[in-house]
Amino acid sequence: MADHSGDYTGRRYSLLRQLTTQTVQHLTLAWTRELATGMPPLDGPRAPTFTGGEGTGDFAIGRQRIKGAILQVDDVLYVTAPDHVWALDARDGSTIWHYFWKTRGSIHIGNRGAALWRDALFFETPDNYLVSLDARTGKERWHVEIATFEDQYFSTMAPIVVGDHVLAGTGNDLDAPGFLQSFDPRTGERQWIFYTVPMKPGDPGLDTWPSLDAASHGGGQVWVPGVYDPETNYYIFGTGNPTPGYTGVARPGDNLFTCTLIAVDVDTGEMAWYFQTSPHDTHDWDSAQTPILIDGVIDGEPRKLVSTAARNGYFFTVDRVTGEHVATSRYGATANWASHVRESGSPNPDPRKEATIPGALVSPVEGGVTNWQPPAFNPDTGLFYTQENNGFNLLYLTDPDPRGSMGLGGKDRVVVGSGGNAFSAIDYRTGETVWRHPWPPGGGGGSGVLTTAGGVVFTGDGSGNFVAFDAAGGDLLWHTRIGDISNAPQTYLVDGRQHVLVAVGERLYAFVMYGG
Repeated sequence: MADHSGDYTGRRYSLLRQLTTQTVQHLTLAWTRELATGMPPLDGPRAPTFTGGEGTGDFAIGRQRIKGAILQVDDVLYVTAPDHVWALDARDGSTIWHYFWKTRGSIHIGNRGAALWRDALFFETPDNYLVSLDARTGKERWHVEIATFEDQYFSTMAPIVVGDHVLAGTGNDLDAPGFLQSFDPRTGERQWIFYTVPMKPGDPGLDTWPSLDAASHGGGQVWVPGVYDPETNYYIFGTGNPTPGYTGVARPGDNLFTCTLIAVDVDTGEMAWYFQTSPHDTHDWDSAQTPILIDGVIDGEPRKLVSTAARNGYFFTVDRVTGEHVATSRYGATANWASHVRESGSPNPDPRKEATIPGALVSPVEGGVTNWQPPAFNPDTGLFYTQENNGFNLLYLTDPDPRGSMGLGGKDRVVVGSGGNAFSAIDYRTGETVWRHPWPPGGGGGSGVLTTAGGVVFTGDGSGNFVAFDAAGGDLLWHTRIGDISNAPQTYLVDGRQHVLVAVGERLYAFVMYGG
């Protein structure tokens, strides 16, 4: 894998076929390796190969979970955690080099992975730098600031390289605008910036906010990687929630372009189309999931499509050339926040489901039916695979000030029940769930998804098991109890054998097929 999802489509679909519905039962552990993701020693035999950063080296870094995609190129694995990058031997997990970034601070919630361009490896740091390393040695080439540390931005996204553009996103949970940027992979010079909310008079979408001030402090952060369509030259990505997050009284309107699927021209940074999945969101249900490009058939006609399963419990398919709505469905079993689906295909928010002083019963819960973990699509089955986490909370308004509360404040919530969690396979054409595997009570997806040409789909069950299903019918084929999966699985070929690699916290597990 040389891209966050294996290729630009976001499908997380591998052409490898050694592992099939018949042979996956022969998977066994090839190697395991625990990485030291906290503050490493800065000298001595255990020190990183290279150290960089703008910090002093005394900011305390605790242990981090490996949450990002792991790249595999020429029998080398590139693994990231906040402030860390490793190059490992794909055969046994041994270290080739290790780079450590001395941070200024910021929120170390996770790192979604790295990107490669020729011999350069790119990654983002929590304190908002885009760093370029020599992929062969781990030596730093350059770093540039991508957002202001003092404004409390923090960066998690895996960069995406398209031609001579490195696309980088960042985020902020207070009251700052979201934006996507493009940088020159040779020098780090910024090529363009695209704001996801209106920033000046006359900007598109300003009429969906009460004022320019509300819009320009309106959020819409860029948390995770998107996808790229070479036929249109569009980069398609999802944006985060508006701010204030829960007290929406001061921002009446749909609040474009928050919680929105957006297509921008990679060469210019100009928006081509948009489709809003959560108008006037008041629940922190980012639409920042990685979407998936699908070459499909609708009503007997071939169509170029893009699909996404959003945190709000709704599944969407739109035309990826025009943004025209194709399908909307509710895949979250208990989602109750929308009064109806608009003619445009966007769900219409029910104002009774906003936080109230006596409390509103709302589903899904704050984390959403899905979250940042990437889904997958298998073109052989025509199915879109995603986690489905269902539950209810009582949402109490604690700040009735008509100006609202900064960031995600102004509310309190109490989780009052689960609707049952599951792993779901969805027909992209209609949004209907074709098969659904319920997780045991207490289980549920914190894991991303991988599917293969061998007809298998891999994920984690949230109860400590790494599992494999028949991609077509949903039968459980194989599992191993290694702990809760913290990233999305990947697969690669080394020495003629197909491996499957997954992370559990700080530890990597590589499986390989023997016999069969």
